[in-house]
Amino acid sequence: MEKIQYPHIRLKDILRAFWKGAHRYKWRLCLLVSSVGVVGIVEIIVPLFYKRFFDVIIAATDKAKTAQILIEIIVYILGLNLLIWLFYRIATFVDNRFLTDMAAVLRQNAFDYLIHHSSSFFNNNFTGSLVQRVNRFARAFDRLADKIIWQVIPLLLKILGVGIVLYFYKPMMALIMLCWTLLFLFFNYLVSMWKLTYDIRVSEADSKTTGILADTITNHSAVQFFTGAMYESRNFRKVTEHQARAHKLSLDISALVEAGQAFLIFLIEFFVFYITVGAWQADAATIGFFVLMQAYILGLTHRLWEFSRVVRDLYESYADAKEMVEIMHLPYEIQDTPMAKPLQVKNGKIEFRSVSFGFQKAREVLHDLSINIAPGEKVALVGPSGAGKSTIIKLLLRAHELTKGQIFIDGQDIASVTLESLRQNIGLVPQDTLLFHRTLKENIRYGRMEAVNEEVWRAACLSHSDEFIKDLSYGIETYVGERGIKLSGGERQRVSIARAILKNSPILVLDEATSSLDSRSEMLIQDALDTLMRGKTVIVIAHRLSTIKKMDRIVVLEKGRVVETGTHDELLAKEMGLYNVLWTLQAGGFIRDGAQMEDISETMESPLQDENGNVSAEGENVNTPKGHSAPEV
Repeated sequence: MEKIQYPHIRLKDILRAFWKGAHRYKWRLCLLVSSVGVVGIVEIIVPLFYKRFFDVIIAATDKAKTAQILIEIIVYILGLNLLIWLFYRIATFVDNRFLTDMAAVLRQNAFDYLIHHSSSFFNNNFTGSLVQRVNRFARAFDRLADKIIWQVIPLLLKILGVGIVLYFYKPMMALIMLCWTLLFLFFNYLVSMWKLTYDIRVSEADSKTTGILADTITNHSAVQFFTGAMYESRNFRKVTEHQARAHKLSLDISALVEAGQAFLIFLIEFFVFYITVGAWQADAATIGFFVLMQAYILGLTHRLWEFSRVVRDLYESYADAKEMVEIMHLPYEIQDTPMAKPLQVKNGKIEFRSVSFGFQKAREVLHDLSINIAPGEKVALVGPSGAGKSTIIKLLLRAHELTKGQIFIDGQDIASVTLESLRQNIGLVPQDTLLFHRTLKENIRYGRMEAVNEEVWRAACLSHSDEFIKDLSYGIETYVGERGIKLSGGERQRVSIARAILKNSPILVLDEATSSLDSRSEMLIQDALDTLMRGKTVIVIAHRLSTIKKMDRIVVLEKGRVVETGTHDELLAKEMGLYNVLWTLQAGGFIRDGAQMEDISETMESPLQDENGNVSAEGENVNTPKGHSAPEV
């Protein structure tokens, strides 16, 4: 698995990604922030009435009049608390709708960008990790918005409001509170920046653990059949212990931060009341002022204490969102050119002109390959494993970009047409069919989404999928399980063929389309494929050579080059040709008489031994005809 070089992501990139979803709900956001703002302002006003309440009690001479004044004060307090209650409820209900809708939009945005990445990208990432990143992206905004709206905004209002009120009563006290608050916030900022690195490590460790867990569970059959449970357990223990160490260190840092905060809170309480006692002694402060200071200190320290968790959550949200935003800023490896036009297929002529390709610079898979396929021609690609057959198909579908050369369909360079139109005009029946955990009908209809039920059932019948569908409890509405696990390999392949029949593209690619079928099923489906291939340009990849005898032309590949081309009979006539060797080793060789088999044995020594019986160092057949590697059986 190659390491992907992601672009450098800054905070503004994450905020821009969030705003892309939030701007459609900006009025909800404005109402939410305004409601929280009203609550914060009123909460600053309420302690002023408590100050007056106690000052009136202390200065009381006439209890009847005093009681009347006190009742008026508590009525005001009740009205202000009802105002807080009302706007808090408004904020809560708006917040519920804003955050849930935003989570859906952000997941959709992440999915829409992710799904268009190339095959190489998905091959180099754990499926579980990608799923985790999409979900974390939405959760990161949820947590970020929650902390800013319900913690940061009220804290800023509290600091500003308390500073203004105290300035009118005791300017010195306002200055002390302001300096202490700035010190508190600066302390939190420094330790949070230090802790950010460890939070990112925790997030990365969690993604790795999730990826390995998903990978192991996906391959649970291999674990059981190859008795790899102990190995996988040790492997999983390593990553979980690494995650635990990273998480433990992060929690220890949080504990140190809280210890520092508690110390600062003890100091401010002491100094504020020490100074207030002196002011009271000099008749410059009332009992109500003590109450006001206590209310403000308690409210402010509560907000500031929560701020430590706010800062931690903000940076954890940053770390969680960063992983997905990196993917959303990673340019697509395969994408439409700026002037790309839809592919127009009238005849289905395919041309590979001097095509070269390599997954790595030092290792080319195809070398200056040129193949011309006439409209409606049926061409088979054969050759040993690693010859480049599947790579040719992937390049035709633009799963990878060419290193050199061009591919044309009806004279149109596929690099200059839209990816969607290219792939719409090519029907593919892969060797390994992976199905969605959806119904059979939905899986077949994936070939053409707008197809009606009758068309879907007709495709199922033509592929002989109806034979096993009729035996299922829910028929074509049966769910097939994750990756189609509830179906046999042959049944999955029939569904894949039904999907291609429904798509009915002018160009058809069959990648060993009958490899998972028994002899009877293969005979039935071969008839369906013959019908499907009529009037289409067809490329067939085959290892079982008996399945491609009727092809118009057979192209034999070896090490990324075309070494032979012709019909089955023409190639078989070349006794020293690679196709003849492959045919001899397969069914064609086993029906010959004993004398012929002896001749073959003399010319085809053991692929691991030379003529003296010694094992070849390279593990290759030293007597294979020059230019040919040991063929696949």
